[in-house]
Amino acid sequence: MSVDILINARNYETRLALVEHGVLSEFHIQRPTEKGMTGNLYKGKIVRVLPGMQAAFVDIGLERTGFLYVDDVYVADAGQFPDPSDESPPVHTSDPEQESDTPPKRGPQFRIEQLLTEGQTVLAQINKEPIGTKGARLTCHITLPCRNLVFLPLTDHVGISRKIEDEAIREQLREKIMAIRPQGSGFIVRTVAESASLEELEADMEFLLNLWEDVRQRVETVAAPSLIYEDLDITLRSVRDLFTPDVDRLIVDSPQAHAKIVAFARTFAPALLKRLALYQGETPLFEAHGIESEISRAIEKKVWLRSGGYIIIESTEALSVIDVNTGRYVGKCNLSETIFKTNMEAAVEIAYQLRLRNIGGIIIIDFIDMEEEEQRETLYAAFKEAMKRDKSRINILKLSEFGLVQMTRKRNSESLYQLMCEPCLYCRGEGMLKSRRTICYEIFRKIDRNAKSVGGNTVTVRAHPDIAEMLSGEAEAPLLQLGRDIGKRIIVAAAKDLHIEKYEIIWQR
Repeated sequence: MSVDILINARNYETRLALVEHGVLSEFHIQRPTEKGMTGNLYKGKIVRVLPGMQAAFVDIGLERTGFLYVDDVYVADAGQFPDPSDESPPVHTSDPEQESDTPPKRGPQFRIEQLLTEGQTVLAQINKEPIGTKGARLTCHITLPCRNLVFLPLTDHVGISRKIEDEAIREQLREKIMAIRPQGSGFIVRTVAESASLEELEADMEFLLNLWEDVRQRVETVAAPSLIYEDLDITLRSVRDLFTPDVDRLIVDSPQAHAKIVAFARTFAPALLKRLALYQGETPLFEAHGIESEISRAIEKKVWLRSGGYIIIESTEALSVIDVNTGRYVGKCNLSETIFKTNMEAAVEIAYQLRLRNIGGIIIIDFIDMEEEEQRETLYAAFKEAMKRDKSRINILKLSEFGLVQMTRKRNSESLYQLMCEPCLYCRGEGMLKSRRTICYEIFRKIDRNAKSVGGNTVTVRAHPDIAEMLSGEAEAPLLQLGRDIGKRIIVAAAKDLHIEKYEIIWQR
């Protein structure tokens, strides 16, 4: 079975699907009005230093200020833009391949107030996009990726992707980079460079060095806050980051996008040209490959398992919770075996859903409780194995006695649910509304409370049709009794323009 990248490109939206062996594994969206910002470089201005949080807020020209933690600060000689030959702290790369041999992260040696002051300008890169009410997470440790290399302009270090396992090849690549890199500069060799020639590595390095020089010059000439460098759009990033040797084809349904991708590949990866294709079928590309239905299912809370069990996925601002249930699955042997098989199937599906939906942050998984320690160990190992295909940085804790797995998955951008959905206009994202009976009795109390202070002998209640129906039906008897108690006639009027939880009480004086 093949591994394909499918791109549905239109002027209003570009959608990318990574299909592995006929199954949708990753889905990405880019819209002109909501362009991704991860990787962009900005000349920003410090607007507030927070010693209590050891962080600073930085104005980079966006709606919300960015957040810069002390460990992500790089400061060269007072007020000067850093030169790539200077010695500098280790970089904290957010490259999705999780490159190895990256300098270990160390705690901050200075306090934030020693490094930054309000009004100071800094060059910062977005490594986590604004999510919800939070601004972008920033870093001053710059990384510039190309097809085969990631440039670390402020770091004297050479790293090799951990996915290149052959030690002989790793050493050869390290020697090549050490021989051709400028003194004091840093590079990470990406997975796709495993078979790259010296000429290809030199071409990438020359491009990145020229790009960095352009960045340096632009920083000197523009005022803060300003966008200094914008990362590639989703179509070209697919060639740079996703078009690995195990991908068989990249298929795009737009002639304009196809021409752009071909031009990019011809410059940076000529070997890929024979694997690029323009889709010209009558049936839309995503429908022809069954992607549209998969996308629709990817935003549903309930996911059915083949056995008849199911999982429920609920997300809050701080964390996501996944619950496993046996559902319609009743098993064949005994309860213990039924639970174990449901959990094992759920483990594989959860790993798939986390990657597909791009769920990040803290994740709690509530597997069905199992009494046997051996089964818990088997489930934990199976889940870790299923998560290996995920390129995000992941940390999974042991299965607890209650059947809970606590884990974190690095979150660099909004989840698929956040991208494609918005809060309900009725419940405002709460997921629940007051019951009709609760609203009716709330109306009774408000009328009763204000009846003595208002003259007249008639009260009109304007309410949503569902509430009006209940006031004239099930709740009619207590409504009539209320009218007798306060000595007023109560009229109910249905109002389609009102929210179900809203109502108007009109007193005729």
